[in-house]
Formats: sequence, C-alpha cells, structure tokens
Amino acid sequence: MNDTEHDTAQAGTNGAGTIEKPSNAEPGVAELDELKRNNAELNDRFLRIAADFENFKKRTARERETIVALANERFAVDILEVMDNVERALSADDAHLRKGVEQIHQLFITQLQRYSISPIDSLKKQFNPAEHEAIAHIVSSEAPGTVVDVVSPGYRMYDKVIRYAKVAVSNGNQQNQEV
Repeated sequence: MNDTEHDTAQAGTNGAGTIEKPSNAEPGVAELDELKRNNAELNDRFLRIAADFENFKKRTARERETIVALANERFAVDILEVMDNVERALSADDAHLRKGVEQIHQLFITQLQRYSISPIDSLKKQFNPAEHEAIAHIVSSEAPGTVVDVVSPGYRMYDKVIRYAKVAVSNGNQQNQEV
C-alpha cells in the first residue's frame, strides 16, 4: 500500500464517497495560531486585571489613611475646645472655679458621646472581668464579688471596652466568713 492509499484507508469514507478526517487529527496551523492569539489575549486581560487590583488595593489603603487622619483631626479639634476651657478655668478666680470645672466636665461628656464613648456603670454591680479590673478586695457588707468602689471608671466605644474600670471588689462580711 502506498502513502495515499494508507491515508485513505485510515480516514475512511462516508457513504457519499468523500474522505473524512479522523477525530484525533492534529489542529492545523490556522487553528494553532488562533489558540495562541486567544492565549495571548487572555494573558493580557489577566495582567491588566491583576494590575487594576493592585492599584485598587493601593488606592483604598491611601483612602483609609486619609479617613483615619481626618477622624483624628476632628477628635483633636474637639479636645482642643475642652483644653481652652481648662485654661479659662485656671485663670478664673476661686469663686467661679467650681462652676468652670463642672462646665468642662459636661463638655467632656458631650465630646465623648459624639464619638460614641460611654462610661461603664460599675458601682454596686457584680464584678465582670470583661469590663472590670480588680485592684483590691475589701471586706464589705455587700455580697462577695460586688464592686464597692470605682477607682478609675471604664469606658466603651460602641460595644467594645476601650478602658477597663479599675475597681475594688467585696470579699463579703468578715464576720460571715469566720462562722
């Protein structure tokens, strides 16, 4: 069998007498070039998307830094208002000093509320390590584990504790413990 007859025998013929190519035939040069172009196009798109994503990450990081800086600036301006009032109170005579300090205290409370900062109510409450830091245990008529003194108040911002309350906690009545 010569080469032509061999190709014809392998490819087979359909009922109309035309030669069919086998299904496992290699793609032609045109198909290979098309696949290479598609591959290059997809690779180019991938590289562009990756670059766009990197630029997005950098831009959002810069925006986040700007937002934090502006928030800190606003907080600083509000605190400077309180500082101005402290300086005024210090220069006031003794008769007006208490009233000035009370006004500064109220201004501080207002500024803290503006930033969703609120004090933690601790006195006469059950000790909670998620909100309190026990700095002393004392004998008291209160039930054991009850906060009987707040040395330094705690604060939370939204639902997060940002400063734990420093408290003294009751050990209970000493007489009850001896019985």
